[in-house]
Amino acid sequence: MTSTHTKRLTIAATKGAQMLRGFTTINYWADDMAAAKKWYAELLGIEPYFERPVEGRPAYIEFRLGDYQHELGLIDRRYAPDGSVAGPGGVVMYWHVDDVTAALEKLLSMGAKEYQALTHREAGFITASVVDPFGNVLGIMYNPHYLEVLGSTRKA
Repeated sequence: MTSTHTKRLTIAATKGAQMLRGFTTINYWADDMAAAKKWYAELLGIEPYFERPVEGRPAYIEFRLGDYQHELGLIDRRYAPDGSVAGPGGVVMYWHVDDVTAALEKLLSMGAKEYQALTHREAGFITASVVDPFGNVLGIMYNPHYLEVLGSTRKA
């Protein structure tokens, strides 16, 4: 088969399929991986399940958390792509929390800096975001839709 034929078969097989099927992993950069590991372990109340290399200065550390075991990875900033900025970027990924006020207070007490103030939005959505001590934006949100979807998957 030619590569053109293979490409056509792939396109035909995936036509109509959802391209973005769900959140899998978010990665945050850190200059001080030991401090980032300690900070996130305290915040999340769990230890990372994966760390590479095992010996020496870690390059990558990963936590699994939440209802869907999403992955939060910490990457040594020395591996950041050329042109990366060391500070808040243009994207905020929100993690669902049951109490935005309490979560925001905990984050601020741990040294995070407010990025977006607590905001009550339509239909019961509440958001806020902070910049962690390593320069990454961490969004938190009370999301009624998240709870609805979670409830429906637990019934199935």
